[in-house]
Amino acid sequence: MPRLVESMKISGGFVHHMPYHARRLNMSRRVLFGCSDDIDLGNVITVPPACRTGLFKCRVMYREKIEEVEILPYTRRKIESLKLVYGDDIDYGFKYEDKSMFHALLERRDGCDDILIVKKGFLTDASSANIVFFEGDRMVTPSTPLLRGTARERMLEEGLLTEEPLRPGDLGRFHKAVLINAMCGIDDHVVDIKNIVW
Repeated sequence: MPRLVESMKISGGFVHHMPYHARRLNMSRRVLFGCSDDIDLGNVITVPPACRTGLFKCRVMYREKIEEVEILPYTRRKIESLKLVYGDDIDYGFKYEDKSMFHALLERRDGCDDILIVKKGFLTDASSANIVFFEGDRMVTPSTPLLRGTARERMLEEGLLTEEPLRPGDLGRFHKAVLINAMCGIDDHVVDIKNIVW
């Protein structure tokens, strides 16, 4: 069985939204490995003094048990354009460490910064983030994500997002899109809707 990974944001020495990551990690362990115990990530992650200033990504790799923890400096890349690509066979319902399934799709981005994957006619995700569309002040996310990301789940629980089945033809309803994941929030990667190309 391939390893899974949880990627968490550390800034100011603080691990952000750890309960959401722990919930997904323990759910994955139950479903894939039949584990009945829960791992407390607070007992696994120690932020060293050198990582208490600045922005870092903490990666926890695991199967039944935690196998590796790494904390690395993180720099956001700029994403302002997306290419629609079709990937009907892609399956990423769990956050696996191996993301090679996305590499062939990324090769088809035709100069865009990232991709927006269409699976069986429905919009899903970018290569490493969920997507949120703005219709006026209303925020809509596809109800067909490849991965139920922790930022997406948190924003749904907080009532900030609405889920809808979205097809490429629905893009004209919106004026912008943003990419969200554990490392980037609602203001970090803003894509004008005209910069999502077919």
